[in-house]
Amino acid sequence: MGALQRILAVKLADMGDALLCTPALRALRRTYPHARLDVLATPHTVPLIEHTGLADRVIPFPKHVYDNPHSIWRPDRWLALGRLYAMLRLSHYDAVALFHHLSTWYGAFKWQLLVAATRAPLVAGLDNGRGQGWLTRPVRDLGFGKRHEVEYALAVSRALGANTDDASLTLPPFADEGQRAAKLLDDIQGPYVVIHAGSGGYSRARRWDPQKFAVVADALADRLSVPIVIVGTKADDGAKVTAAMHHPARDLQGETDLADLVSVLRRGSLFIGVDSGVMHLAAAVGIPIVAIFGPSNHRAWAPWAPSQRVRIVRLGIPCSPCSYIGTRVGARDGCPQRLCMTGLTPETVVEAALELWNREAYHDSSMQ
Repeated sequence: MGALQRILAVKLADMGDALLCTPALRALRRTYPHARLDVLATPHTVPLIEHTGLADRVIPFPKHVYDNPHSIWRPDRWLALGRLYAMLRLSHYDAVALFHHLSTWYGAFKWQLLVAATRAPLVAGLDNGRGQGWLTRPVRDLGFGKRHEVEYALAVSRALGANTDDASLTLPPFADEGQRAAKLLDDIQGPYVVIHAGSGGYSRARRWDPQKFAVVADALADRLSVPIVIVGTKADDGAKVTAAMHHPARDLQGETDLADLVSVLRRGSLFIGVDSGVMHLAAAVGIPIVAIFGPSNHRAWAPWAPSQRVRIVRLGIPCSPCSYIGTRVGARDGCPQRLCMTGLTPETVVEAALELWNREAYHDSSMQ
């Protein structure tokens, strides 16, 4: 394969999924340093991808507007689609790296139309049988969880001849992280525990009971004598956590932009949360993580970090995971009972948190 000159990477997804593609983007960037690398992304992930420094241009496109099959036929949506297609056609890409599973017929149809607009001779992507005839560099999709999402993305970049020996997530420090953290945390100088009780807007089925988060927070405040910091947006359940706690907590819900949040996470000593974009941000900055999984696939979306710094907490009942299994979406919103989450006790999470905390403390002391 000759040196590629113009590459389009496609990841129209939430923040966590976009972050999981950064090792593959690094592989493309390092293998083809003189190529123009563009990334097609959702508007709210543009600042994250731009901050990585891996792309020459990040093109925003509101994919969610077209998630319903009927929406694509609405005349008011045609203008935006027409502009996107014209821009893709005029960019003269040599190759497309499609970092998406072809989980539904409608999704495969959308990606095929998008790829066709580029007229790129090389198109690499995951193929579960729906990519025949238009993926010129297909990568076999073994199903969700058979490989981690990072590994799938790296396989797609590898199909375009791109390799890297650094498979870590890319999230460089912001220039003023120290000042941001100091302003937000005020008098908190030593170690602290970060709790995120949200799961993003895609599926609330991943969320855990805020009252149980509060029990965990109080137990750690008692046992470790450390402050608790709550992060997230106003749409998350952090307010319910702080309301149910006996100890005071530093509630930063709705008060942080991306740089603020990264600053607080990078300085923290332990992160506790469910499967979410914030959890993946925590993995990228290197904070030890206790990750709670239920209906979502832990083998596909576990924190991409050294295993000794991560504890996955889940019940492991036979019906879990139920969303994104095989090559199908599955039960995106879980089942009405959600036994995989309701049956999970605070004591299990506290035990995992203390074990990880003590391991990190021992590791730090042994390195001195």
